Amino acid sequence: MGRLVPAVTRAFDILELFLQGDGTLSAPEITRRLGLPRTTTHELVSTLAARHYLVAVPERPGRYRLGVRTYQLGSRYAERLDLAAEGREVARGTAAACGETVRVALLEDAHVIHVATVDSTHAVRMVAAAGRRLPAHCTAAGKMLLAGLPADERDGLLGELLDGLPGELADGRRLIGMTPWSVTDPDALRTALDGIAALGVAVERRESHPDVCCVAAPVRDRSGRVVAALSVSVPVIRWDEAREGELTALAVRGAGELSARLGHRGPVR
Repeated sequence: MGRLVPAVTRAFDILELFLQGDGTLSAPEITRRLGLPRTTTHELVSTLAARHYLVAVPERPGRYRLGVRTYQLGSRYAERLDLAAEGREVARGTAAACGETVRVALLEDAHVIHVATVDSTHAVRMVAAAGRRLPAHCTAAGKMLLAGLPADERDGLLGELLDGLPGELADGRRLIGMTPWSVTDPDALRTALDGIAALGVAVERRESHPDVCCVAAPVRDRSGRVVAALSVSVPVIRWDEAREGELTALAVRGAGELSARLGHRGPVR
């Protein structure tokens, strides 16, 4: 573990005090309970209030309560828990309909992380552990998630990937691939992502594993934002054009069901 930053630790100590009592505190009370200098308390409380983590209580001058930013952070955390739980249930239903591996993935920086996985029932199958991180640009779910980002945010992530490469790769401005079929040219990837955004589904043919193909559809929250992707992975030996169409329909249906469980009311194509 790295060195703890005292000012950040004190700021969290202050926020955690509001979990006690009636949820309101004054600066003198915070000073007394934490044993901080008055000036330090004033500076920390002022900073937290400026960032909307604390807010003054109008009817009780000099007292503060937790602000909207703490609610937003808690809501986002709760959404992630709901997504994992609901995702597992929807993934089970989708997997039962096709017998293949179904996963629900989130975007974490420029990687995908699987929060729910149901493995195929076939003897030859794609087995994927929940929690594994993969480069987003090499997977159907990752490309679906990248395609769902605003253009500037997407370009920022791709720029970070390129900037983090060893010199000989960064000079050629190519991304690292997982197989010979991975898309490593940034311009080709941007074009592919534009097509995925327009179509509403992403297909991966042997890009993350030489023996696996995959299709993914977007999962949206109540605001319509793409927050996850539901994917179906299949060994190449069971993949053809007809199977791709069938699994695409199942992925879209599963993603639509999960979106509805998260409060989304619009159609998922």
